[in-house]
Amino acid sequence: MKINVGVIGSAGGRISKAAREGAYFLGKAVAESGCVLLTGGCPGIPYEAAKGAKEAGGIVVGISPGIDLNEHINKYKSPTDYLDILIYTGTGLMGREVTGVRSCDVIVVVSGRSGTLGEFSIAYDEGRPIGVLEGTGGITPEIKKIIKTIRKKTGSTVLYDTDPKRLIMRLLKVYGKEKDRPRSFSAG
Repeated sequence: MKINVGVIGSAGGRISKAAREGAYFLGKAVAESGCVLLTGGCPGIPYEAAKGAKEAGGIVVGISPGIDLNEHINKYKSPTDYLDILIYTGTGLMGREVTGVRSCDVIVVVSGRSGTLGEFSIAYDEGRPIGVLEGTGGITPEIKKIIKTIRKKTGSTVLYDTDPKRLIMRLLKVYGKEKDRPRSFSAG
C-alpha cells in the first residue's frame, strides 16, 4: 500500500505567494517520495499541491463535499484538473473533514483558516503525524500555541519546517516508526 499524505490549507481568501509555492512543492515532494497526495479537491492550497504532484507524475485523490460531479463543480465551485480520483462524500464542506483526515497516514498544514483548523484538530486528536509548513501564514504560526493551550497528549507528532521536501522526508520517517501504533480516538 502506498502512504497517503494529506495537504490541508486555505481553499479561498487571500493566499500568499509563499503559501501557494509551498503547497506546490509539497505536492511535488509527495509524488517524488512515491506517496499518494490526498486533498479536499478544492481551489487554493489543495489545488496547488495537486498541481505539483501531477506535474511530478504522482497520484492525486480529492475528497469532495459534493454528492456527485455536478455538485462538486457547480455548487462547491471546485476543480477537477490534476485529480486522478474524486471521492464524493455528499457531506458538505465541514462534513468531509473526518473522511479526509482518516484517509491520510500523514497530514501537512499549509496556511489555512477555520476549516484547516478543524482538520488539524481531527488529525491531532487522532494521533496522526502532522507537518506544519512554516512561513505560509494563516493558522500555521499559531499551531504551537494551540497545542500548548489545549494541553492534551494524543500521541500526535507535530513537525515544523520551512522546506517542503525536507518536511515530507521527516514525516515519512516518523510515520515509518509509528505506523503500527494504535491511534487515539479521544473525545473532547
